[in-house]
Amino acid sequence: MATREHNDSAESAVSTAAGAVAANRRRGRGARSNRSGRFEPHTREPVDDGWSGLDLLPPLRTEVQVESPRTIITRNQSPDIGFDRSINPYRGCEHGCAYCFARPTHTFHGLSAGLDFETKLFAKPNAGALLERELSRPGYEAKTLAIGTNTDPYQPIERRFRIMRDILGVLDRANHPVGIVTKSALIARDVDLLASMAERGLAKVAMSVTSLDRKLSRAMEPRAATPDRRLETMRLLAAAGVPVSVMVAPVIPALNEEEIERILDAAAAAGATEAGYILLRLPLEVRDIFVEFLERAYPDRAKKVMSALREMRGGSDYDSRWGLRMSGDGPHAWQIGRRFEIATRRLGLNRERLKLRTDLFVSPRAAAQLDLFASRNAA
Repeated sequence: MATREHNDSAESAVSTAAGAVAANRRRGRGARSNRSGRFEPHTREPVDDGWSGLDLLPPLRTEVQVESPRTIITRNQSPDIGFDRSINPYRGCEHGCAYCFARPTHTFHGLSAGLDFETKLFAKPNAGALLERELSRPGYEAKTLAIGTNTDPYQPIERRFRIMRDILGVLDRANHPVGIVTKSALIARDVDLLASMAERGLAKVAMSVTSLDRKLSRAMEPRAATPDRRLETMRLLAAAGVPVSVMVAPVIPALNEEEIERILDAAAAAGATEAGYILLRLPLEVRDIFVEFLERAYPDRAKKVMSALREMRGGSDYDSRWGLRMSGDGPHAWQIGRRFEIATRRLGLNRERLKLRTDLFVSPRAAAQLDLFASRNAA
C-alpha cells in the first residue's frame, strides 16, 4: 500500500471517490472515506500500489481517548437556538450518521470529518466533577442545560464511561434543569433520575427519529437504535412521567421527506407532546460525506436530493444564515413547514411548550455547607 500526497492548493476539486476506504474495513460505519481535515497543509489518501491490497488491512475499530478539559459548560449566543449553554460529554460519535453536522469539529484536532469522526472518539470522564464545580461558582444563574445538541451523549461508549449518569446525578442534586436530545435507547438506563427530575419540572427529552424505514435508517445511521427501539424508548420515558418530544431530523428532500406525517403520528402515539424538525444541513466536509452516502446507497435519487436541497438553500449546498439554516427558504421549504404545522396541530402536539423550572436550583457549594452545618448540629 502507498499513500498519495498532494497540496490542497494544487487540487481544488476532489472526486467523491477520493480517499475511499475498502468496504470490509468500514463495515457498520456511515462515512465511506477519511480525507484529511481542511486545516491540514496536505491531503493524504490511500492508494493500492499493487504490492499489498488495501482490502487486506484490518477493519477500523473504535478508539477512545480520555481528555481532561478545564471547563465543561459551553456557551453560545446563536439567535435561532433556544438555549445558551450546553454540555458535550464526548467528541466524535460512533453512531456514524452520514448527515451529522458536527463532523467538521473533528478537523480542529487534525482528524478527518469522515471515518475518524466515528472511530477516533474523545471522552470526558471528569465532566461530572467539572459541572459541580462550575455550578458552585458565586453568581451562577441556572438556565436549562442542553445535552446532545452536538454529538449523542448516549452513543455506545456511554455504556462503558457512564458520563451522562454522573452529569445527571449532579444536576439532580442541584435541582438544575436539563434538556436532552438523543437517538439512543440507552437513555432508558437513566429513567430513574430523569423521572425524579421531571417530577420537579427539571427534565425533558427529545428523541430524534429520522425515518421509520429500517433499511434507510440503518444505511444513514448504522450504529444508532432502530426506529422501533426509539419509539419504544419514548413510550417508556413518557410512562415514567418524563416529558418527551420528537425531532424529525434531518428532513431530507426526496429521501425521508414523505415520512414527516408518519413519524409524527407514531411519536404522538408513543407519548410525545412536542415536536420539531430541521432541514438537512451540509456544512463544510459534511457535504461530500453525505453525497458519497447517496451515491453508494441511493444512486437513483442522489441528483434529485441535492437539486431539491439547493432549491431550498438559495442555489447552494448549505446556507448558514440565522433563521434559515434550520428550515431553508423558498416554496419547497415553505411546503415542508406547512405540512409539519398541519400534522402537529391535528395531533395536538406543541399546544404548550414546556418551560423547565429554574427557581429550585441549589448551588452544590451551598448544599455542602448546609449538610456540614446540619451534621455539626446533630453532633
